[in-house]
Amino acid sequence: MTTAETRLTIGQLAARFDLNTSAIRYYERQGVLPPPERVSGQRRYGPDAIRRLEVLEIAKRGGFTLDEARLLLDQAAADSLAFEAIRDLAERKLPEIDALIRRAQAMRGWLTTATDCSCASLDVCALFTASTELQHNPITVTQVAGSAHRSA
Repeated sequence: MTTAETRLTIGQLAARFDLNTSAIRYYERQGVLPPPERVSGQRRYGPDAIRRLEVLEIAKRGGFTLDEARLLLDQAAADSLAFEAIRDLAERKLPEIDALIRRAQAMRGWLTTATDCSCASLDVCALFTASTELQHNPITVTQVAGSAHRSA
């Protein structure tokens, strides 16, 4: 394979990762992708851009933000040990994910209870009387005589 064959146009690179070309340009502006070489005015991307987008795709699935993924890529490019950057980011991200899981579990409980609601109006429905309490302290809601009631 020649060098020209390994260089992708912006459209080819975007298609390979199911992205819009505007996302590729955005990643360039944000420093996630290095400025590409140009051939007759067209952007051309090599294996490094492909690898960076692979890492970005996996990092996003792991819950990392674009800034966190860029930090990971920058540290890898600086020849530091990859595991150090990954561990550091993972240790910072885990508490966020734990909080997200707790929130999702509370939401699931609320939605499960809501599937049994038979209240005539939202004004009498206990599902909607403790909205701030639901956000901060998950509660159990049970159906009693056709009306939702809170229980601790």
